[in-house]
Amino acid sequence: MIGSENMLLKGKYKKIAPASGAIIMANGIFLIGAVQAFPFLDKDVGVYLAFLLLLAWIFIYSRLSIQFVHRDFLIPFLKHPVNSFAIGTWIAGVSVLCNVFLKYFPEILPVTQAMGILNTFLFLFFLVNCFYNFKQLFFDHQNFPAHGVVLLSAVGTQSIIVLLNNVFFELPKIISSSIIMLGVFFYILGMVLIINRYIRQNGWTLVDDWTNTNCIIHGALSITGLAIVSSNTFTTLFAIILWIIIFILIVIVEVLEIIRAIKRIKVYGWKEGVFKYNVTQWSRNFTFGMFYAFTSVMQVNPYYPMPTWLDNFQHVFMPFWAWIVLLALLGQIVVYIRSRLITEELVQKRNLV
Repeated sequence: MIGSENMLLKGKYKKIAPASGAIIMANGIFLIGAVQAFPFLDKDVGVYLAFLLLLAWIFIYSRLSIQFVHRDFLIPFLKHPVNSFAIGTWIAGVSVLCNVFLKYFPEILPVTQAMGILNTFLFLFFLVNCFYNFKQLFFDHQNFPAHGVVLLSAVGTQSIIVLLNNVFFELPKIISSSIIMLGVFFYILGMVLIINRYIRQNGWTLVDDWTNTNCIIHGALSITGLAIVSSNTFTTLFAIILWIIIFILIVIVEVLEIIRAIKRIKVYGWKEGVFKYNVTQWSRNFTFGMFYAFTSVMQVNPYYPMPTWLDNFQHVFMPFWAWIVLLALLGQIVVYIRSRLITEELVQKRNLV
């Protein structure tokens, strides 16, 4: 351990939020899902949006990589039993980007496959980290306040199934179903920790204690559904029940989010209450987009024939949901740009002083 720590770098570097991979996840899932509801964005400018996403990925992941090999970041980060689950955004971000490449740049398949292989090795590292941190949270730090970020263990796991089945070939069902069930196992562990946190914590409020990442409560199940319908594992009945459960969870969680937003506005005002940027906000966009992606793949996969009532409901609901995904994403981009402009303005003022 001492020797490995000595290999890490010291010195100054530009810090970046460890969960910044969520930016790629949120924008990428739109380009492989809800964008199809907007032909202009998909057919006319989709390839340019995909290229911008690539540039964003290079910028974000290069900074994440530099930061990762610095001692003052890596050691505390890996030792934190909750925050280190943010590595799941790195894995899911690459998985989503590879699927964007498959759609818009199919001619660079060897590059996409190479990225997929590297991402799989990163996932194996993340897997060890997940088991270690779940052990920490269940046995060594039982009172640690867990939140939706622990569910990135499930998100990262299921994203690998989607990636490998799409970028390479359809894996044997026993392998796909085993990995999917591992993701479900992680989801159950994460939900136990989250529920336990709110049961144990006295006097918690929606305003200050309900986190943005809790929307992954339904998002992690959506990507589980996408992994299932992308690999043709599990039965049609299972997929239908899962879809209904996710829909119910979306209604419950997002009603809580609306109530939380209203309360935060009353306490902190509009700017601080709902329009102050935080990297965790991208998780909401990812979960919205993932539900659309799961449903759209489910609809066109003949392996999962839908009952008439559900098929009719989805065809009415999904165009509406596509607009929700788009408007939420545009809103988040505006909040992000505003935050960057304010930060740059503050930096310039400091330099003048």
